[in-house]
Amino acid sequence: MTTTMFRSGQMTEETWGQVREELIKRVGRNNYLTWIEPLRFADLSDGVARFTVPTSFHGDWVARNFGEHIRRELMNSGAPVARVEFAVARQAARPAPAPAARPVAAAPAAQPQPRPADEAELTSAPLDARFTFDTFVVGKPNQLAHAAARRVAEGGPVSFNPLFLYGGVGLGKTHLMHAIAHEITARNPDARVLYLSAEQFMYRFVQALRDKQIMSFKELFRSVDVLMVDDVQFIAGKDSTQEEFFHTFNALVDQNRQIVISADRAPGEIKGLEERIASRLQCGLIVDLHPTDYELRLGILQQKADFYRGQYPGLKIAPGVLEFLAHRITSNVRVLEGALTRLFAFASLVGREITLDLAQDCLADILRASDRKVTIEEIQRKVAEHYNIRLSDMIGPKRLRAVARPRQVAMYLSKQLTSRSLPEIGRRFGGRDHTTIMHGVKKIEELMSTDSHLADDLQMLRRLLEG
Repeated sequence: MTTTMFRSGQMTEETWGQVREELIKRVGRNNYLTWIEPLRFADLSDGVARFTVPTSFHGDWVARNFGEHIRRELMNSGAPVARVEFAVARQAARPAPAPAARPVAAAPAAQPQPRPADEAELTSAPLDARFTFDTFVVGKPNQLAHAAARRVAEGGPVSFNPLFLYGGVGLGKTHLMHAIAHEITARNPDARVLYLSAEQFMYRFVQALRDKQIMSFKELFRSVDVLMVDDVQFIAGKDSTQEEFFHTFNALVDQNRQIVISADRAPGEIKGLEERIASRLQCGLIVDLHPTDYELRLGILQQKADFYRGQYPGLKIAPGVLEFLAHRITSNVRVLEGALTRLFAFASLVGREITLDLAQDCLADILRASDRKVTIEEIQRKVAEHYNIRLSDMIGPKRLRAVARPRQVAMYLSKQLTSRSLPEIGRRFGGRDHTTIMHGVKKIEELMSTDSHLADDLQMLRRLLEG
């Protein structure tokens, strides 16, 4: 390009077209099509190149991320450009610099995101009114997760972003997510909190692509104060959705907006999740919600029983019933609470006191299912504690002997003490193939006859898990 294309400080559309060709090479085709292509050259005067943009959000984004690239390419083309400004179309027709334009020469640090014109589009998934911090029973397995969630919900500055909660089914991840959303909106009704599942994020993204509303989608998700995504493992393997999630994540973090994520396993253990996303998620605070222990289960039952006493006045529960249920039903909190709900409803209908005999009769199917129902998660936790290794290392990809042998022990015990299939066990061990589980089980079976120390370990772990 040459300076002959400029006369009296004016720039032609032909010149801008050639500059755009250079920008494709500099910023990449995807970024160009999303952000540069929609720009329309307005005028060049007094060293300021002005462009119209579809929305103020679009202008802010281009100014922060590509404004300097545009200015440099214009200068390389011979245009006397000191800075670049962007304004929405209805403002840019004014002869003076558009009031809403943002200069690029001294681009400011993160600014509050402009809000979308259609506020109604910011619709969260429904929040369960029962899931608050007041109804969350805190115990040793979930103490850290509760404290971190509380800190985020208080709305002050936090040193971790995102907060990543992970654990098995029924351990309280969703409860904490809802509690955070409830608390933030109670403290600040104007806060823009968007809570949704990963599947809902994907659905909205696909719908925006289909309706050619991708810019509105980007504007909406980048304008929130708090973004909460539940079960993020469901976007694994969805390349386009992961791409958009990554850019949304970066945009919000750059704006110091809080992000809260949940999943069924740690970021590095989600098979099919892009490495760059896992890496960004690991920059925050990662909290593992451990399986419930007896004390926590009993506390949950006591709180639930107090609630039901108000629902069923005069209904009595005999001593020892809650302790019995806490000991026998160990799978997850949902099953535990469901059992108590059924028990109170049944006792109310037949007009009887809740005794141990009534509980055994009413909950016979649940108790049978819970008999010798050692969970894979419990096996992993006990084995990790016994061998003094981290639970995340056991499930993760490390192959060091100090980790690999305990992992094989846990695989063997999972095969022996649960009814889970080999593929299911493999999924619980970081998405491993069933042949890997078979190899681990056979290896332990071979070593048991020659390694007395290993045999003792297995016997002791069996007692702990079956006791």
